Amino acid sequence: MEAWAPLACQESYDNSGLQVGDPETEFLGGLVCLDVTPERVEEAAATGANLIVSHHPVLFHPLRQVCGGKLSEQIVIKAIKNGIAIYSAHTCLDNVRSGVNACLGRTLGLENTDFLQPNCSLPDAGGGIIGELEAPMEEGEILSMVKKQLRLPVLRHSRLRGKPVRRVAACGGAGGFMLQDAIRRGADAFVVGEAHYHDFIDFQDNILIVEVGHYESECLIKSEIFARLNEKFGNFAVSEKELTPYNYL
Repeated sequence: MEAWAPLACQESYDNSGLQVGDPETEFLGGLVCLDVTPERVEEAAATGANLIVSHHPVLFHPLRQVCGGKLSEQIVIKAIKNGIAIYSAHTCLDNVRSGVNACLGRTLGLENTDFLQPNCSLPDAGGGIIGELEAPMEEGEILSMVKKQLRLPVLRHSRLRGKPVRRVAACGGAGGFMLQDAIRRGADAFVVGEAHYHDFIDFQDNILIVEVGHYESECLIKSEIFARLNEKFGNFAVSEKELTPYNYL
């Protein structure tokens, strides 16, 4: 994982890496997921796996005690009781060239891609992605395409401007802070997991904002993690039971 997504590429606020477990323990099998929950620990235990590889870290905020009062504490207790280690690759996997945003860009059919927000100190790392569609699309067409490609029950978007879309920026997760980078780089549309309410007001004349959901924008990476790990070990599985925490009426 660290050959692919080095920990040096993570953001300063992040906590990627081995979260729970003894690194000297023999590896028996693994489960790949986006979020570690008590249900994912139970799923791993049921399949005989003793390692969970996730995108989002369990221990994102420091723990002051481990008594089961918080969900993160419950997960740590359950993982230790079941002898299951947890490894998380979060913003380091967001920021590498072949990580979360590359999967999102590939799914959207973007070509000639580059980092939306390059990292000056790490030349092969950066945030988001920007590229071009093979041919221009009408705004309604690209909304339909995004909805279909990401298998969305619903999406949110800013008002239609009546302009064709060719250059597209994208960022998985809570990537709304890159909106002005997308505008500055000449993007016609910005596909993002989460954007702020006022962005839809302040920048509606500058760009088409397409908000697809945090989970929905990042769950694509699970298949990539699975494929890369199975090339070397062959005994990983992707969680079959994980669903988005969002519900729609």
